[in-house]
Amino acid sequence: MHTAFSFSAQRLKSFAARTLGAAAVVGLALAAQPAAAAPKKDFKVAWSIYVGWMPWGYANDAGIVKKWADKYGIKIEVVQFNDYVESINQYTAGAFDALTVTNMDALSVPAAGGVDTTAVIVGDFSNGNDAVILKGKKELSAIKGQKVNLVEFSVSHYLLARALESIKLKERDVKVVNTSDADMVAAFKTRDVTSVVTWNPLVSEILADKAAHNVFDSSKIPGEIMDLMVANSDTLKDNPDFGKALAGIWYETTALFTADTEAGKAARAAMGKASGSDLAGFDSQLAATKLFAKASDAVAFVRSPAVGTTMDRVRTFLFEKNLLGSNAKSADAVGIALADGKVLGDAKNVKFRFVDTWMALAADGKL
Repeated sequence: MHTAFSFSAQRLKSFAARTLGAAAVVGLALAAQPAAAAPKKDFKVAWSIYVGWMPWGYANDAGIVKKWADKYGIKIEVVQFNDYVESINQYTAGAFDALTVTNMDALSVPAAGGVDTTAVIVGDFSNGNDAVILKGKKELSAIKGQKVNLVEFSVSHYLLARALESIKLKERDVKVVNTSDADMVAAFKTRDVTSVVTWNPLVSEILADKAAHNVFDSSKIPGEIMDLMVANSDTLKDNPDFGKALAGIWYETTALFTADTEAGKAARAAMGKASGSDLAGFDSQLAATKLFAKASDAVAFVRSPAVGTTMDRVRTFLFEKNLLGSNAKSADAVGIALADGKVLGDAKNVKFRFVDTWMALAADGKL
Protein backbone atom coordinates (compact mmCIF):
# COMPACT_ATOMS: atom_id res chain seq x y z
CA MET A 1 0.00 0.00 0.00
CA HIS A 2 1.25 3.44 -0.82
CA THR A 3 1.59 6.28 1.63
CA ALA A 4 -1.65 8.25 1.94
CA PHE A 5 -1.73 11.98 1.30
CA SER A 6 -4.21 14.77 1.81
CA PHE A 7 -4.73 17.13 -1.11
CA SER A 8 -6.74 20.30 -1.56
CA ALA A 9 -9.29 20.48 -4.36
CA GLN A 10 -7.00 22.78 -6.32
CA ARG A 11 -4.06 20.41 -5.94
CA LEU A 12 -6.23 17.53 -7.07
CA LYS A 13 -7.23 19.53 -10.11
CA SER A 14 -3.58 20.02 -10.92
CA PHE A 15 -3.16 16.26 -10.81
CA ALA A 16 -5.30 16.09 -13.95
CA ALA A 17 -2.16 14.73 -15.59
CA ARG A 18 -3.97 11.52 -16.33
CA THR A 19 -7.43 12.95 -16.68
CA LEU A 20 -7.97 14.56 -20.01
CA GLY A 21 -11.69 15.24 -20.46
CA ALA A 22 -11.08 14.59 -24.13
CA ALA A 23 -14.66 14.97 -25.25
CA ALA A 24 -14.66 18.54 -24.00
CA VAL A 25 -11.62 19.62 -25.98
CA VAL A 26 -11.79 17.66 -29.21
CA GLY A 27 -13.64 20.55 -30.80
CA LEU A 28 -10.81 22.93 -29.95
CA ALA A 29 -8.24 20.46 -31.23
CA LEU A 30 -10.00 20.07 -34.53
CA ALA A 31 -10.17 23.80 -34.97
CA ALA A 32 -6.54 24.43 -34.03
CA GLN A 33 -3.91 25.07 -36.63
CA PRO A 34 -0.47 23.40 -36.47
CA ALA A 35 2.24 25.54 -34.92
CA ALA A 36 4.28 27.50 -37.42
CA ALA A 37 7.56 25.74 -38.05
CA ALA A 38 10.46 28.06 -38.77
CA PRO A 39 14.05 28.11 -37.51
CA LYS A 40 14.10 29.94 -34.23
CA LYS A 41 15.96 30.37 -30.95
CA ASP A 42 13.19 30.62 -28.37
CA PHE A 43 11.08 27.63 -27.32
CA LYS A 44 8.29 27.05 -24.83
CA VAL A 45 7.62 23.80 -22.98
CA ALA A 46 4.41 23.09 -21.03
CA TRP A 47 4.30 20.62 -18.15
CA SER A 48 1.89 19.68 -15.38
CA ILE A 49 2.23 18.00 -12.02
CA TYR A 50 2.55 14.23 -12.01
CA VAL A 51 5.29 12.00 -10.61
CA GLY A 52 6.72 11.23 -14.06
CA TRP A 53 6.82 14.89 -15.07
CA MET A 54 8.14 16.51 -11.89
CA PRO A 55 11.74 16.28 -13.22
CA TRP A 56 10.95 19.03 -15.74
CA GLY A 57 10.05 21.51 -13.04
CA TYR A 58 13.03 20.51 -10.95
CA ALA A 59 15.39 20.78 -13.93
CA ASN A 60 14.15 24.28 -14.55
CA ASP A 61 14.63 25.35 -10.93
CA ALA A 62 18.05 23.69 -10.70
CA GLY A 63 19.45 25.40 -13.80
CA ILE A 64 19.68 22.20 -15.85
CA VAL A 65 17.29 23.54 -18.49
CA LYS A 66 19.40 26.67 -18.94
CA LYS A 67 22.61 24.63 -19.09
CA TRP A 68 21.43 22.53 -22.03
CA ALA A 69 19.70 25.41 -23.79
CA ASP A 70 22.92 27.42 -23.57
CA LYS A 71 24.87 24.50 -25.00
CA TYR A 72 22.82 24.70 -28.20
CA GLY A 73 22.52 28.47 -28.30
CA ILE A 74 18.79 28.54 -27.66
CA LYS A 75 16.39 29.62 -24.94
CA ILE A 76 13.83 27.25 -23.39
CA GLU A 77 11.00 28.56 -21.24
CA VAL A 78 9.46 25.84 -19.07
CA VAL A 79 5.94 26.66 -17.92
CA GLN A 80 3.98 24.75 -15.26
CA PHE A 81 0.23 24.36 -15.77
CA ASN A 82 -2.09 23.58 -12.90
CA ASP A 83 -4.64 22.45 -15.47
CA TYR A 84 -3.42 19.58 -17.64
CA VAL A 85 -6.28 19.97 -20.10
CA GLU A 86 -5.36 23.61 -20.65
CA SER A 87 -1.72 22.71 -21.28
CA ILE A 88 -2.78 20.35 -24.06
CA ASN A 89 -5.11 22.95 -25.51
CA GLN A 90 -2.33 25.55 -25.52
CA TYR A 91 0.12 23.18 -27.22
CA THR A 92 -2.51 22.15 -29.77
CA ALA A 93 -3.22 25.80 -30.54
CA GLY A 94 0.50 26.40 -31.21
CA ALA A 95 1.32 28.48 -28.12
CA PHE A 96 3.88 25.88 -26.95
CA ASP A 97 6.48 23.86 -28.82
CA ALA A 98 6.54 20.86 -26.49
CA LEU A 99 4.35 19.25 -23.86
CA THR A 100 4.22 16.56 -21.18
CA VAL A 101 1.30 14.28 -22.04
CA THR A 102 0.17 10.66 -22.02
CA ASN A 103 0.25 8.59 -25.20
CA MET A 104 -3.53 8.41 -25.28
CA ASP A 105 -4.08 12.13 -24.87
CA ALA A 106 -1.40 13.01 -27.43
CA LEU A 107 -3.30 10.96 -29.99
CA SER A 108 -6.82 12.10 -29.07
CA VAL A 109 -6.23 15.86 -29.04
CA PRO A 110 -3.26 17.35 -30.94
CA ALA A 111 -2.77 14.45 -33.36
CA ALA A 112 -6.49 13.97 -33.99
CA GLY A 113 -6.75 17.76 -34.33
CA GLY A 114 -4.19 17.83 -37.14
CA VAL A 115 -1.08 18.87 -35.19
CA ASP A 116 1.78 16.59 -36.26
CA THR A 117 3.33 15.52 -32.96
CA THR A 118 6.48 13.54 -32.12
CA ALA A 119 7.28 11.71 -28.89
CA VAL A 120 10.81 13.01 -28.24
CA ILE A 121 11.15 11.19 -24.92
CA VAL A 122 9.29 8.21 -23.51
CA GLY A 123 9.93 9.03 -19.88
CA ASP A 124 8.07 6.26 -18.10
CA PHE A 125 4.94 4.18 -17.95
CA SER A 126 2.49 3.65 -15.13
CA ASN A 127 3.29 0.43 -13.30
CA GLY A 128 0.69 0.50 -10.55
CA ASN A 129 -0.08 4.21 -10.25
CA ASP A 130 -3.52 3.67 -11.85
CA ALA A 131 -5.95 1.22 -10.24
CA VAL A 132 -9.44 -0.27 -10.12
CA ILE A 133 -10.60 -0.26 -6.49
CA LEU A 134 -13.62 -2.08 -5.07
CA LYS A 135 -15.26 -1.55 -1.68
CA GLY A 136 -15.62 -4.70 0.39
CA LYS A 137 -14.77 -7.00 -2.49
CA LYS A 138 -11.38 -8.54 -3.26
CA GLU A 139 -11.99 -9.99 -6.72
CA LEU A 140 -12.32 -8.02 -9.97
CA SER A 141 -15.24 -10.23 -11.05
CA ALA A 142 -17.36 -8.58 -8.35
CA ILE A 143 -17.41 -5.40 -10.44
CA LYS A 144 -20.12 -6.83 -12.72
CA GLY A 145 -23.34 -4.85 -12.37
CA GLN A 146 -21.71 -2.11 -10.28
CA LYS A 147 -21.59 1.63 -10.87
CA VAL A 148 -17.98 2.59 -11.51
CA ASN A 149 -16.88 6.13 -10.68
CA LEU A 150 -14.08 7.49 -12.85
CA VAL A 151 -13.04 10.43 -15.01
CA GLU A 152 -14.76 9.65 -18.28
CA PHE A 153 -12.57 9.33 -21.42
CA SER A 154 -9.40 9.46 -19.32
CA VAL A 155 -6.73 6.79 -18.93
CA SER A 156 -8.85 5.55 -16.01
CA HIS A 157 -11.60 4.78 -18.52
CA TYR A 158 -9.06 2.95 -20.66
CA LEU A 159 -7.82 0.99 -17.62
CA LEU A 160 -11.38 -0.07 -16.83
CA ALA A 161 -11.82 -1.31 -20.40
CA ARG A 162 -8.64 -3.38 -20.13
CA ALA A 163 -9.67 -4.73 -16.72
CA LEU A 164 -13.09 -5.81 -17.99
CA GLU A 165 -11.49 -7.39 -21.05
CA SER A 166 -9.27 -9.48 -18.75
CA ILE A 167 -12.34 -11.21 -17.28
CA LYS A 168 -14.32 -11.30 -20.55
CA LEU A 169 -16.73 -8.52 -19.60
CA LYS A 170 -17.78 -5.44 -21.58
CA GLU A 171 -18.43 -1.88 -20.50
CA ARG A 172 -22.14 -2.61 -20.79
CA ASP A 173 -21.72 -5.00 -17.84
CA VAL A 174 -21.11 -2.01 -15.55
CA LYS A 175 -22.39 1.58 -15.39
CA VAL A 176 -19.75 4.31 -15.73
CA VAL A 177 -20.36 7.37 -13.55
CA ASN A 178 -18.33 10.40 -14.61
CA THR A 179 -16.69 11.78 -11.47
CA SER A 180 -14.23 14.64 -11.04
CA ASP A 181 -10.79 13.74 -9.76
CA ALA A 182 -11.29 16.35 -7.03
CA ASP A 183 -14.35 14.45 -5.77
CA MET A 184 -13.03 10.89 -6.03
CA VAL A 185 -11.77 10.34 -2.47
CA ALA A 186 -14.88 11.86 -0.89
CA ALA A 187 -17.11 9.88 -3.25
CA PHE A 188 -15.54 6.57 -2.22
CA LYS A 189 -16.40 7.33 1.40
CA THR A 190 -20.11 7.55 0.60
CA ARG A 191 -22.37 4.52 0.89
CA ASP A 192 -23.51 4.58 -2.74
CA VAL A 193 -20.03 4.41 -4.28
CA THR A 194 -18.63 0.88 -4.37
CA SER A 195 -16.15 1.02 -7.25
CA VAL A 196 -13.69 3.63 -8.50
CA VAL A 197 -10.89 3.82 -11.04
CA THR A 198 -8.27 6.50 -10.46
CA TRP A 199 -4.54 7.26 -10.22
CA ASN A 200 -1.99 8.20 -7.57
CA PRO A 201 -1.93 9.92 -5.15
CA LEU A 202 -5.69 9.30 -5.01
CA VAL A 203 -5.15 5.54 -5.17
CA SER A 204 -2.96 5.68 -2.07
CA GLU A 205 -5.45 7.77 -0.15
CA ILE A 206 -8.41 5.55 -1.02
CA LEU A 207 -6.50 2.35 -0.23
CA ALA A 208 -5.93 3.67 3.29
CA ASP A 209 -9.58 2.68 3.86
CA LYS A 210 -9.70 -0.89 5.17
CA ALA A 211 -12.71 -1.63 2.98
CA ALA A 212 -10.83 -0.67 -0.20
CA HIS A 213 -9.20 -3.34 -2.34
CA ASN A 214 -6.99 -2.91 -5.40
CA VAL A 215 -8.36 -5.52 -7.81
CA PHE A 216 -6.60 -4.44 -11.03
CA ASP A 217 -3.91 -1.88 -11.71
CA SER A 218 -1.63 -0.65 -14.46
CA SER A 219 1.08 -3.14 -13.52
CA LYS A 220 -1.20 -5.71 -15.21
CA ILE A 221 -0.91 -3.79 -18.51
CA PRO A 222 2.74 -2.72 -18.44
CA GLY A 223 3.76 -0.15 -21.01
CA GLU A 224 0.26 0.89 -22.01
CA ILE A 225 -0.10 4.16 -20.07
CA MET A 226 2.98 6.08 -21.18
CA ASP A 227 4.13 9.50 -20.01
CA LEU A 228 5.82 11.45 -22.79
CA MET A 229 7.57 14.65 -23.70
CA VAL A 230 6.22 15.45 -27.15
CA ALA A 231 7.00 18.29 -29.54
CA ASN A 232 5.63 19.73 -32.74
CA SER A 233 7.12 17.60 -35.54
CA ASP A 234 7.73 20.51 -37.91
CA THR A 235 9.46 22.49 -35.17
CA LEU A 236 11.75 19.52 -34.46
CA LYS A 237 12.52 19.07 -38.15
CA ASP A 238 13.64 22.68 -38.46
CA ASN A 239 15.29 22.82 -35.03
CA PRO A 240 16.85 19.44 -34.17
CA ASP A 241 18.95 21.03 -31.43
CA PHE A 242 15.73 21.63 -29.49
CA GLY A 243 15.22 17.86 -29.36
CA LYS A 244 18.83 17.36 -28.29
CA ALA A 245 18.43 19.88 -25.48
CA LEU A 246 15.24 18.20 -24.24
CA ALA A 247 16.98 14.82 -24.14
CA GLY A 248 20.00 16.28 -22.38
CA ILE A 249 17.81 17.91 -19.74
CA TRP A 250 15.82 14.75 -19.09
CA TYR A 251 18.68 12.30 -18.76
CA GLU A 252 20.88 14.56 -16.65
CA THR A 253 17.97 15.14 -14.29
CA THR A 254 16.95 11.49 -14.01
CA ALA A 255 20.55 10.46 -13.37
CA LEU A 256 20.65 12.98 -10.55
CA PHE A 257 17.46 12.14 -8.68
CA THR A 258 17.68 8.35 -9.06
CA ALA A 259 21.18 8.27 -7.59
CA ASP A 260 21.56 6.83 -4.09
CA THR A 261 23.18 10.00 -2.86
CA GLU A 262 22.29 12.96 -0.69
CA ALA A 263 21.89 15.04 -3.84
CA GLY A 264 19.49 12.47 -5.27
CA LYS A 265 17.48 12.38 -2.05
CA ALA A 266 17.34 16.17 -1.95
CA ALA A 267 16.11 16.30 -5.55
CA ARG A 268 13.33 13.79 -4.84
CA ALA A 269 12.35 15.68 -1.70
CA ALA A 270 12.15 18.90 -3.69
CA MET A 271 9.94 17.23 -6.31
CA GLY A 272 7.77 15.74 -3.60
CA LYS A 273 7.28 19.14 -1.99
CA ALA A 274 6.57 20.78 -5.34
CA SER A 275 3.83 18.23 -5.99
CA GLY A 276 2.16 18.83 -2.64
CA SER A 277 3.63 15.78 -0.96
CA ASP A 278 6.99 14.88 0.59
CA LEU A 279 9.96 12.59 0.01
CA ALA A 280 8.16 9.46 1.22
CA GLY A 281 5.10 10.28 -0.86
CA PHE A 282 7.13 10.93 -3.99
CA ASP A 283 9.17 7.75 -3.52
CA SER A 284 5.99 5.68 -3.11
CA GLN A 285 4.61 6.99 -6.39
CA LEU A 286 7.95 6.52 -8.09
CA ALA A 287 7.89 2.88 -6.99
CA ALA A 288 4.67 2.43 -8.99
CA THR A 289 6.26 4.00 -12.07
CA LYS A 290 8.53 2.29 -14.58
CA LEU A 291 10.93 5.17 -15.07
CA PHE A 292 13.28 5.11 -18.05
CA ALA A 293 16.12 6.89 -16.31
CA LYS A 294 18.64 5.45 -18.79
CA ALA A 295 18.35 6.42 -22.43
CA SER A 296 19.28 2.93 -23.59
CA ASP A 297 16.27 1.47 -21.75
CA ALA A 298 13.95 4.01 -23.35
CA VAL A 299 15.35 3.24 -26.80
CA ALA A 300 14.83 -0.50 -26.29
CA PHE A 301 11.25 0.12 -25.18
CA VAL A 302 10.27 2.45 -28.03
CA ARG A 303 11.76 0.05 -30.59
CA SER A 304 9.84 -2.91 -29.18
CA PRO A 305 6.69 -4.33 -30.83
CA ALA A 306 4.84 -3.61 -27.59
CA VAL A 307 4.43 0.07 -28.50
CA GLY A 308 2.58 -0.78 -31.70
CA THR A 309 0.37 -3.29 -29.88
CA THR A 310 -0.47 -0.70 -27.25
CA MET A 311 -1.21 2.10 -29.69
CA ASP A 312 -3.48 -0.21 -31.67
CA ARG A 313 -5.50 -0.81 -28.50
CA VAL A 314 -5.49 2.88 -27.63
CA ARG A 315 -6.64 4.06 -31.06
CA THR A 316 -9.40 1.44 -31.09
CA PHE A 317 -10.59 2.63 -27.67
CA LEU A 318 -10.53 6.27 -28.78
CA PHE A 319 -12.43 5.55 -31.99
CA GLU A 320 -15.11 3.65 -30.09
CA LYS A 321 -15.51 6.70 -27.83
CA ASN A 322 -15.67 9.03 -30.86
CA LEU A 323 -12.45 10.75 -29.81
CA LEU A 324 -10.50 10.63 -33.07
CA GLY A 325 -12.49 13.45 -34.61
CA SER A 326 -16.03 13.74 -35.94
CA ASN A 327 -14.92 12.79 -39.45
CA ALA A 328 -13.10 9.62 -38.42
CA LYS A 329 -14.58 6.62 -40.23
CA SER A 330 -12.37 4.10 -38.47
CA ALA A 331 -9.46 3.79 -36.05
CA ASP A 332 -7.20 4.17 -39.11
CA ALA A 333 -8.15 7.84 -39.54
CA VAL A 334 -5.04 9.18 -37.79
CA GLY A 335 -1.73 7.62 -38.85
CA ILE A 336 0.72 6.62 -36.10
CA ALA A 337 4.35 6.12 -37.12
CA LEU A 338 6.35 3.70 -34.97
CA ALA A 339 10.07 3.71 -34.31
CA ASP A 340 10.51 0.45 -36.22
CA GLY A 341 9.27 2.13 -39.41
CA LYS A 342 5.76 0.68 -39.38
CA VAL A 343 2.66 2.85 -39.60
CA LEU A 344 -0.67 2.16 -37.93
CA GLY A 345 -3.58 3.60 -39.86
CA ASP A 346 -3.48 6.13 -42.69
CA ALA A 347 0.12 6.50 -43.88
CA LYS A 348 -0.95 9.68 -45.73
CA ASN A 349 -2.20 11.26 -42.53
CA VAL A 350 0.52 10.48 -39.98
CA LYS A 351 0.09 12.89 -37.08
CA PHE A 352 1.67 11.01 -34.16
CA ARG A 353 5.22 9.69 -34.27
CA PHE A 354 7.35 7.52 -32.00
CA VAL A 355 11.06 7.93 -32.74
CA ASP A 356 14.28 6.98 -31.00
CA THR A 357 16.31 9.83 -32.54
CA TRP A 358 17.15 11.95 -29.52
CA MET A 359 17.03 9.16 -26.96
CA ALA A 360 19.52 7.20 -29.08
CA LEU A 361 21.87 10.21 -29.21
CA ALA A 362 21.74 10.36 -25.42
CA ALA A 363 22.35 6.62 -25.13
CA ASP A 364 25.37 6.90 -27.42
CA GLY A 365 26.78 9.90 -25.56
CA LYS A 366 26.45 12.11 -28.64
CA LEU A 367 24.39 15.00 -27.30
